[in-house]
Amino acid sequence: MMKILVVDDECTILETVEHKLRKEGHTVFTADSAEEGMRVYRLVKPDLMLLDVMLPGRSGFDFAQVVRRDSQVPIIFLTARSAEKDRVEGLELGGDDYVVKPFSLAELAARVKSVLRRSRSGEAPAEVVESGDLRIDPRTHTTTLSEREVPLSPKEFALLHFLASHPGQVFSRDTLLDRVWGQDAYVSARTVDVHVRWLREHVEQEPSKPVRLLTVRGVGYKFVA
Repeated sequence: MMKILVVDDECTILETVEHKLRKEGHTVFTADSAEEGMRVYRLVKPDLMLLDVMLPGRSGFDFAQVVRRDSQVPIIFLTARSAEKDRVEGLELGGDDYVVKPFSLAELAARVKSVLRRSRSGEAPAEVVESGDLRIDPRTHTTTLSEREVPLSPKEFALLHFLASHPGQVFSRDTLLDRVWGQDAYVSARTVDVHVRWLREHVEQEPSKPVRLLTVRGVGYKFVA
């Protein structure tokens, strides 16, 4: 039994999702605004959150940013915005999945099950990875370059740690999506390209001439120690 917090300003969605997830055996908490959601979040410490993007006042993306300052609780965004740039933004903010309205309750329950399964079994390895002046520590979820901390989003961190843990090995975009985002995450291969580009801005001296995160044309990406 898991504690799930559902934050949405549509009463019908709150009621139907709560009913479905309770039937699945979960303990469900609900809130109809970001402010109420934050109060409940801090009170109950949920195992997973379903978070509407278009909330009144503070948006779901803003809510997620606050949560990600001190927690890696899985987040599934609920939204009517289906454009890829919106999905990428949600995932970049640390979202684990993205469900577009209207959705079926069966699909939502399957997504919840999948994300919970990944969160329990797919935790980052405890090993620290060091390569030259770059240090990636999954125990504290910090990355330092020349002893200065590099601010990375959860997905940027997970992608960098995975590639750096396998120096010299080439991974296709599909493999990286599978290993970093999960098999059931509904994102495209372009998401990997975007995150690699962002990572290069953080860890390469000249992002346009990378020496750490290299593109292998027609195949994918690799990390060079």
